[in-house]
Amino acid sequence: MSTTTDPTGSRAGTRADRDTHFEVEQFYFEEAALLDDGRYADWLDLLAEDLDYWMPTRTNRLRRQQALSVAARGEAAFYDETKESLAWRIRRFDSGMAWAEDPPSRTRHLITNVMVRHVDPAEQEGFTDGDLWVRSAFLVYRNRLEREENVFAGGRTDILRRTTDGLRITRRTILLDQNILQAKNISTFF
Repeated sequence: MSTTTDPTGSRAGTRADRDTHFEVEQFYFEEAALLDDGRYADWLDLLAEDLDYWMPTRTNRLRRQQALSVAARGEAAFYDETKESLAWRIRRFDSGMAWAEDPPSRTRHLITNVMVRHVDPAEQEGFTDGDLWVRSAFLVYRNRLEREENVFAGGRTDILRRTTDGLRITRRTILLDQNILQAKNISTFF
C-alpha cells in the first residue's frame, strides 16, 4: 500500500501521514495512562457511542487449520461489548460489588508497533477513508493482592473516528497471544 492518495483523491488504504501517526500514538499513550490510573470513566469518553469491543478466544490448530484458530463472531469470546456494557462494568467497579477488583488491580499498559492507515471502505463496511485503521501490539502487566501477577500480550486492531472532541475508538478487536489464561479473572481492559 502506498502513502499517497490515488488520482481520484481517495485515501482508502493509504498510510497516514506523520502528524496523524503521531496523534494516534499520543492518543494511545493517553488511553494507557487512564487505564493504569484507574480512571475508567474518563477512558469511556475515548470510546464512540457505537463501539464494538471484541476479544475472541483462540485455540491451538495445525498449520493447515490456522484460519480456524480464532473464534468467529457469535462464538466464544472473552469480551463482546458495547460502550453501554463497558459503562455497566465500570459502574460495578465503582460500587464496591466487583469482588475481583476489590482491592483494585495495578496495571501497566505498554503499547507499541503502531501502524496507521486510512480505512478502505471496500474492506470495512460502514466506514470512510476519513476513519483510521490502526494495528498495535500490547503488553499488559497486572498485579493484584500480594501474589497475583498476570502478563497479557497480544495485538489490537482498531478503527478510530475523528470527532469534534478528538479521536474516538469505534471498533476494537483484541487478540491475545495465549489461548489459555492463567489469570483467576479477566477484569482488565485492553
